[in-house]
Amino acid sequence: MPKIVDHEARRQHIAEAVHRVIDAQGMDRVSLREVAAEARVSMGQVQHYFATKDEMLVTALRHLNTRITRRVAAVGPSTPRALLRVGTLELLPLDDERRFEARVGLAFLARAAVSPSLAALLREGLPHVLAFYAAQIRAAQTTGQIPATADPDREATILFAFAQGMVSPTLIGHYTTGEVVAAVDYHLSRLFVR
Repeated sequence: MPKIVDHEARRQHIAEAVHRVIDAQGMDRVSLREVAAEARVSMGQVQHYFATKDEMLVTALRHLNTRITRRVAAVGPSTPRALLRVGTLELLPLDDERRFEARVGLAFLARAAVSPSLAALLREGLPHVLAFYAAQIRAAQTTGQIPATADPDREATILFAFAQGMVSPTLIGHYTTGEVVAAVDYHLSRLFVR
């Protein structure tokens, strides 16, 4: 009987190896050879799934975004405020997993400045985050928790920019986890009137 191969699981396994190489050695050290060694697979297997380094990086960035999205989605039905809070806190380096993702994410952001394919992927993903935030704000407006005069799209942009502005200072230890959580809660309490 032929062996059944889960190709998507193999791509994810390789993408996670890309993340570990970036985290441990930096984006410049990502190569098909380094990733194969980290993933403990042959270079031929990496080349089977990815013809180029850029193709591998795009898949790894997509996988990073998927990890974060799954954690937010796992919260399930909740209030708009709780979803905004979770959706913001998941972007921040508040534990080992999120610090790892933030370091890797910053490396991708820096690389995107010179990689059109990564820049396109980052541009493609941002509207989804902003739409999620804006939808929660609109839902809260329907129940009077956020004033009807608030512009959901503008508030979503401000919330995202606020979260992104907290990433680097938190990674270098300028803010503690408690300070970051308190800042997110303070921002949300200014947005929500009840």
